[in-house]
Amino acid sequence: MPRPTRDPHTARAVWAPLLLATAAVVYNDWVLEFLLPTGLDPRHSYVSELYAADQRFHGLFGGIELLAAALVGAGALLARGRSPGRWEEAGWWSLVAFGAASVADVAVPMRCAPSVESLCEAVNPWHTTTSALVHLALFASMALLLTSAALGAPPRPAVRRWGPWVLGTAMTTALATVGPLFGRPGWHGVPQRAHLLLVGVWFGLLAAALRAEARPRPGTARLPGRPVPRGVAPQPVSPYTCSAPENDGR
Repeated sequence: MPRPTRDPHTARAVWAPLLLATAAVVYNDWVLEFLLPTGLDPRHSYVSELYAADQRFHGLFGGIELLAAALVGAGALLARGRSPGRWEEAGWWSLVAFGAASVADVAVPMRCAPSVESLCEAVNPWHTTTSALVHLALFASMALLLTSAALGAPPRPAVRRWGPWVLGTAMTTALATVGPLFGRPGWHGVPQRAHLLLVGVWFGLLAAALRAEARPRPGTARLPGRPVPRGVAPQPVSPYTCSAPENDGR
């Protein structure tokens, strides 16, 4: 007896939103600092200091960051496979780049925690560069996927409604964290943690939108094992319609 084939479109519809929703939670691993004796003040420290090379929980927070990067990258690749369009394609690839830059961010961590060590430099050239790439890829994904939603390809009401607010506030909070880079440290930890929460909200919006797109519309049906081609809407099936016999020409 032949084994049933798995519809790749169904797998993507389930796994892409699940991966992104999980990433929204994992990416905010900084909340663990309220449970662990990190020795850092959340008000005046960067989240990157949690996995600085000389910190006690370097391995734990670095590993969670890598997990979040993998979840985002895998979710974006799956979502890209089921969503056509130039802006859409570029937006998902930007999220893949976000995941790759996040891996680099962990690979070249801060050497120490400047918020508690006066001799520790706040600007680590390599880590500052990778962090900048993370933000560049993130905001590129937001702009591109918001453009795609605004053009209705595909239409995402929640993303269109809340996405611009998330983008605007995420950029504002990101800019509010650069004080230590210009010799003015203090209270930069608060806007950075707010920024990370907003990034989680963005991942959640994308996950909810993808999940909504996967739900069949009322009055539509799909044949098992036969995915609907891109750009072709499922046709309604009526229970009162029967197929006519094929005309053989007689």
